[in-house]
Amino acid sequence: MRTLSLAALTVLELSPVEMVRCAAQTGYTHVGLRPVAATEHEPQWPLTGDTPLRREVLAALRDTGVKVLDIEILRLKPDTDVAAFDVVLETGAALGASFVLVAGNDPDEGRLTERLALLAQRAHAFGLRPCLEPMPWTDVRDFTQGLRIAQNTGSDEAGVLVDPLHFDRGGNHAEQLLPVPPGRLPYLQFCDAPAERPRTLDGLLYQARSARLPPGQGGLDLLSLLSAAPAGVPLSLEVPMADVPGMPARTAFERAALVRAETVKWLVRHGLAH
Repeated sequence: MRTLSLAALTVLELSPVEMVRCAAQTGYTHVGLRPVAATEHEPQWPLTGDTPLRREVLAALRDTGVKVLDIEILRLKPDTDVAAFDVVLETGAALGASFVLVAGNDPDEGRLTERLALLAQRAHAFGLRPCLEPMPWTDVRDFTQGLRIAQNTGSDEAGVLVDPLHFDRGGNHAEQLLPVPPGRLPYLQFCDAPAERPRTLDGLLYQARSARLPPGQGGLDLLSLLSAAPAGVPLSLEVPMADVPGMPARTAFERAALVRAETVKWLVRHGLAH
């Protein structure tokens, strides 16, 4: 079975220690953690530096055998000091992560490219690779732009992170992945959603953060996407379902188990489990 990681957003109400134990108890080999909150409305956990919580997380990782696939989220803004990210990168290295998720929030593409290049250099020293995630509401709106920025860094360390929801909502097509060197796509996020695209920014944000679907239960062309991606690429299952109309309320552990089970079922059905 290919690597399946429990993304933080799927079980965001849990603490980092609980996320690790949830991943273990529901069959995941990997987990994603958020040393840096994505929004001001979610908790900021004290994971950076040699904190008691980080030591608890490390103990949970040792006890369960779960590994950290990625950490998030670093935002490249007009006033970003990339060197200030070192404390987060050090935390990622201490946790054993492989990747750090990056959002592009700078309308100056040249400056954003330069800073991603510098981040790739600094992250490499910690054994991490930054992966830029295109999202329609950021300044890196689609896959074409994200790939261009990553390539223009001149660094093989800079990757692009494809999320099926953002990929579809950004008007991209699976064929765009075919000529991309596998090293640029070291892991993918995975989820499903209704085929109809939200018509407003608020609708996009709401669906992305609260109302996704497990693979196979929506209308995204996941088969074409994963068939065009590098063979066996690890999948981070990012499927928040807190507010899906008609779907019963579930605990974080129940959601994690359902998402993994449906993903495995979908992968096996399409011959993509390995």
